Amino acid sequence: MKKQFLDEIKIRLEDELKQLTKDLGNFSKKDTKAVRADYVTLFPEYGDDEDENAGEIAAYSNNLALEDKLEKEVRDITNALKRIEKNQYGKCRYCRQEISEERLRARPTSTSCIACKKTLTQEI
Repeated sequence: MKKQFLDEIKIRLEDELKQLTKDLGNFSKKDTKAVRADYVTLFPEYGDDEDENAGEIAAYSNNLALEDKLEKEVRDITNALKRIEKNQYGKCRYCRQEISEERLRARPTSTSCIACKKTLTQEI
């Protein structure tokens, strides 16, 4: 992989990681006791009325799902950045061939080439 391409991807991943961390901070807090980057969704406080309580539960439920999704993205980005640092970025984890730049531009956290991904998902 070209250094210029890797530098571009690294900057993009770092920017995405900052944004995801900021987004997570809007409704959760980092769990300092967790071994990995884990967050705890905060329960919103809208008030004591019945409709406010229902709104709190709905918002909390939505935030739990969003937290899970964002945490997975954080994990994927962190792993991609580690692969860049170890000079292992851009290699398919299954066939060990180089993943195309086009695929990595579209999905910088990819760990498999298109051919292997199609095989894994049984696409023809």
